[in-house]
Order: sequence, then C-alpha cells, then structure tokens
Amino acid sequence: MVLTRRARLLVSVAMATAATVSSVMWGAGKATGADSAPVPVAAVAAKPVPEYRSVAPEADISHHGHVSLWGEELGVWLLSENHGPSDVMRSTVRLRFSVVLTGRQEMPSACLQADARTVLCRTGPLRAGGAAGRQFALELQLAGRPNEVVVRIDTAWNGGVTDRNPQNDRHEVLAPATGDEYVF
Repeated sequence: MVLTRRARLLVSVAMATAATVSSVMWGAGKATGADSAPVPVAAVAAKPVPEYRSVAPEADISHHGHVSLWGEELGVWLLSENHGPSDVMRSTVRLRFSVVLTGRQEMPSACLQADARTVLCRTGPLRAGGAAGRQFALELQLAGRPNEVVVRIDTAWNGGVTDRNPQNDRHEVLAPATGDEYVF
C-alpha cells in the first residue's frame, strides 16, 4: 500500500510539473490579440544573447609575392605577414604545383618537400601589424619543360588563431613559361 501511494504521488507531481511548464511556455493558452495565436512566454521574455569572443586569438595572415617560370625552373618569391591584431607564434604556408618537382630541390631550411607537387614552409613568429614578415625564395626544378604551371598558395596551419580574412592568404597563380613575374 505504501508503494502505491508513493507511486500515485510521483505521478501527480509529474503531471503538475508538466501542466505548469506547459502553461508557462505557452502563456496558458491566452492570445495576445483578437485574432492572434498564443505566443510562448519564453519568446516574449527572452533577452538578447550576449556576443561572446572566440576562444582563439584573432590574426590576419597574408601571403604575397610572385612566380616566374623559365625552362625547367620555377621561381617563387613569397612574403608571409600578419596584419594582427594578435601575434602568431608559428604558421605553415603550403605551395602546391600543377607539375611534378624533380631532382634535388634547393630550398631554405624552413621549407621541405611534402610530396612530388607540394612544398611546406614554416614562417616562425609573425608579429601583428605586418612588421617583420617572413620571406622565402625558392628555385625549383620541374619535370620536363612545361608551357605553364599553376601555383596554389595557402596557409596549411595558422598557429591556432582565428583568421576572419582568409582571402589574402589563398592564391592561385598561372605562370606561363615566359620568364615574366606573375604577382599574387
């Protein structure tokens, strides 16, 4: 008998809670105007959600430079900068090529060949404000003598910062075999 009373009490409490929540959420079925539908009380009383800052610091990494193709050689001159507002401790720029790199590549010590068509370069610290960016100069040997090469430049890793302007660190450059400099 005690169990039955306790069960009945729990069911009663659950029903009363459900009825209270329902009437609070939907304004007890009261309309706000003559022809309008019920409006949830929670929607009327809701406060604006405060804007929270992202957990990661914000920075604006950019890559600019030029590409030149002559014969079997491809030159890439690159400047990586950070326009802030926060400093970046380290980042990695990725260079991808439409043709295969061949032979032994002479690259700066901060760069390595990731695969037959990709080179990765670590920038090291990049101070906010664009000052003291990191420069790279690569002269790469290509398989054959292509008429043109497409070079894709982007940030492979940004050091964990938020970059709200990724357009200035992603480029695609078509370099015909003219020996001219094609700027990005």
